[in-house]
Amino acid sequence: MSESNQMPPPAAEPSFRDAMDELEGILERIEGEEIDIDRLAEELRRAAQLLDLCRGKIRKAEVEVTQIVQSLEQAADDAEK
Repeated sequence: MSESNQMPPPAAEPSFRDAMDELEGILERIEGEEIDIDRLAEELRRAAQLLDLCRGKIRKAEVEVTQIVQSLEQAADDAEK
């Protein structure tokens, strides 16, 4: 595979929305049979990376939300005492 056909490594981690948009583009190319069979494995690898990134962002957000809710509940309990 020539260097011009390879996707450059991302300069920075994409946002959740950007990752989802890229995943949707990959899915559309695969479903629309627009993708060359030689690039299929590369596209699937990138999709797996993006899925891992999105899952990590979701887990991080869940933890943060849980911590915020617990903090608010604790503050409410302290205020009642």
